[in-house]
Amino acid sequence: MPALCRDCLTQFDTGARCPDCHSPRVLTHPELFELSIAHMDCDAFYASVEKRDNPGIRNKPVIIGGGKRGVVATACYIARIKGVRSAMPMFKALKLCPEAVVIKPRMSAYVEASRAIRALMDELTPSIEPLSLDEAFLDLSGTEKLHGVPAAVSLAQLIKRMQDELGLSGSIGLSHNKFLAKVASDLDKPRGFSIIGAAETDDFLRDRPVSLIWGVGQVTKTALGKAGIRTFADLLRWERKDLNARFGSMGERLYFLARGQDRRRVSSHSPMKSISNETTFFDDTADPDVLDGHIWRLAEKVSDRAKARDLAGRVVTLKLKRSNHSLLTRRLSLHDPTQFADRIYRTARNLFDQVGNQGPYRLLGVGLSDLSPAEGADLTGDLLDAGAQKRTDAERATDEIRKKFGADAILKGRSLQ
Repeated sequence: MPALCRDCLTQFDTGARCPDCHSPRVLTHPELFELSIAHMDCDAFYASVEKRDNPGIRNKPVIIGGGKRGVVATACYIARIKGVRSAMPMFKALKLCPEAVVIKPRMSAYVEASRAIRALMDELTPSIEPLSLDEAFLDLSGTEKLHGVPAAVSLAQLIKRMQDELGLSGSIGLSHNKFLAKVASDLDKPRGFSIIGAAETDDFLRDRPVSLIWGVGQVTKTALGKAGIRTFADLLRWERKDLNARFGSMGERLYFLARGQDRRRVSSHSPMKSISNETTFFDDTADPDVLDGHIWRLAEKVSDRAKARDLAGRVVTLKLKRSNHSLLTRRLSLHDPTQFADRIYRTARNLFDQVGNQGPYRLLGVGLSDLSPAEGADLTGDLLDAGAQKRTDAERATDEIRKKFGADAILKGRSLQ
């Protein structure tokens, strides 16, 4: 049976250890060198970046999030052992793991790390479909002729380079379609490399829960449960027309995924639809100065992410959640797209003023959508605002200084509110 050492990348016949370096980190599978659709998922990405940049917390539980009223963005595996999970309220996470080091997200650092990983993937194949900063699909079909090694070897080399050159780890799922590749990448985290071959697909899926399907959340799971569908085997008992009649377009998708079939291609042209950031306050607040400071900080984070991706957006959105959990959402379409924090902030601030005094608020969010390439953005600005061009020039200069001296080299006064 084909085998591959994940440490020295030696290819050999079946064995418990590598014949060259004697490592036990060996992959063996009948279809190991035949499959080419992969899903790469970084391991606890935000927390891993923080641990890499601060070795003093490497062996400590780390939670990325903000404030006791906030939620967990992600947590390292040490914290996860204590029960901490993404999207968990921060107060609950700290109750489970009071010794955790809590760090506010540093999006600029995560974007930089993501771009470095993407550069390594670009060396393998042009067929890359990013899903977020820390995960992507890759299609390595036909790359064996280019690199001289099968796709599995190239993927093992990618993970090794991520660790050696960037100090970050990831897990690989390798299969014959996107659905199964993503399922496989979750089977053995962290630092996993799992394979689901075509020949074993039916047996692998049959007794698995339908919650394994990406996009089947609690609501869909409950609806399926009411129809007696809890496993893939349950799905297989339904006719295609009956699934369509009961669940609409979702029924069509379920029919094919139940059989391990996924016709979607890995598309490098899937556009990002929006960029947003939000914060949950420790105490509900209606203080306009405090809220103004948060609007600026969120606008700046959205701007940083847009600039990192060379994107601009035409629609600015403001999101407010009141103390009774009711939501207020306002949006405005600009004459031309922008990626500048000043313009995003001023638009969001105007939307906030239009809402009026409906607080106190427990959550505030700012978003940018209707995205397009940044080339040609911010050409006209606000013709009615005589100071707009000066602020734009100042922001460009600020960006250059931060590139040289760090993100905290220059701070606006309102960001301290």
